[in-house]
Amino acid sequence: MNNTNSVLLKVGIVGTGYAASKRAEAIKSDPRTELLVVTGNSAVQLPEFCQRYAVQAVDSWSELVNLPELDLIFICTINQGCGAIAKAAILAGKHVVVEYPLALEVEIAQEVIELAAAKQKLLHIEHIEIIGGLHQALKQYLPQVGQVFYARYTTISSQHNVKQSWKYHRQQFGFPLSAALSRIHRLTDLFGTVEKVSCDNRYWNLSDLDYFTACFCQAQLTFDSGVKADITYGKGDVFWQSDRTMEIYGATGKIVFVGEKGMLIKGNNEQEIPVSPRRGLFAQDTTMVLDYLFKRQPLYIQAQASLYALKVANAAQKSDYIKQTVYLDQ
Repeated sequence: MNNTNSVLLKVGIVGTGYAASKRAEAIKSDPRTELLVVTGNSAVQLPEFCQRYAVQAVDSWSELVNLPELDLIFICTINQGCGAIAKAAILAGKHVVVEYPLALEVEIAQEVIELAAAKQKLLHIEHIEIIGGLHQALKQYLPQVGQVFYARYTTISSQHNVKQSWKYHRQQFGFPLSAALSRIHRLTDLFGTVEKVSCDNRYWNLSDLDYFTACFCQAQLTFDSGVKADITYGKGDVFWQSDRTMEIYGATGKIVFVGEKGMLIKGNNEQEIPVSPRRGLFAQDTTMVLDYLFKRQPLYIQAQASLYALKVANAAQKSDYIKQTVYLDQ
C-alpha cells in the first residue's frame, strides 16, 4: 500500500481473547493506526473488550470484514473459522494478519494464500515463537553441537477443572499439532523439509458434542537431512505437572532448554545460554506488519513456511487416523 505516516491505517479485530487484547494494545500505541471496530463470540467479553480499548462492536465477523473504511483485519479467534474469515477479508479488499493456524486443512490455507497473492494483499500468519528469544538463541548456538541427529520437543500443560471451550473442542480447536502449529514450525525452521511422519493422538472424556478434558499427541518426524525429532503435545486434567523442554543432540554436543532456561553441554562443560524475555512479541510482530505496509520492510516469515508446517501437521493427523507412517512428497 502507498500509505504515508500521515495517513492512519484503519484496523478491525476479530476476537476478544488474549491475542486480540495484545493486538489491541499494540495498535492503540502505534501512531500509524486507528482501531475502529471489533467482534467476538462471547457476549460477556465483547462489551468488556470494547470498554477497555474504547472501540466499537459489530455483531459478526462477516459484517466487520465488509466495512469499507477498514484497511487491515487481525483475526484472533477460533481455529476452525480462521480460513473462512481470512478469505472473506481478502475478497473484501483488506490486508490480513491471522494468528496461526491460518486454517486446519492445508487445501484451505493454500487457497487463501493464493487469493492474497492474486489480490495483492498482505496475508501475514503470525508465528511469534520464531522471533522469540528462545528460538533465536537456539539458532545462534546450534552450530556448536555439530551435525544434529536427534531432537525432542515436549510441551505439556497441566490444567484442571477444564471448562467446555473451543480450546477443548475437537473440531473448533483442531488436530493438536495443526492447532499448536508452532511445535512443528520450530523444527522445520531449524531442520528443513520432512521425509516422513508417524503420529498417535488420544483424547480423554470425549463427549457427544466433541468436547474433551485432555489430549496427548506424539509424533516422530524424519527430516530429509536425516534428523529425527519427537514432538509431544498434551494438555488437560490428566497431567499433574506442566513441562516445556527442547533437547537437540549433535555429534559434538547437546542443547537443552527447560522452560526459558537454556544450556549448551559439550563433554563435561556446561554453558548457560542467555535468552531474551518473551514479553512484547505480539507488539513486535504488529510493528513488523506495519513497517511492511508503510515502508515495505521485509517480514520475518513468509506464508509458505507456515503452509509447509501445516502440511506436515496434516500428515501427522493422517498417520494417526490410518495408524501408519505417512511419507511427504516434496
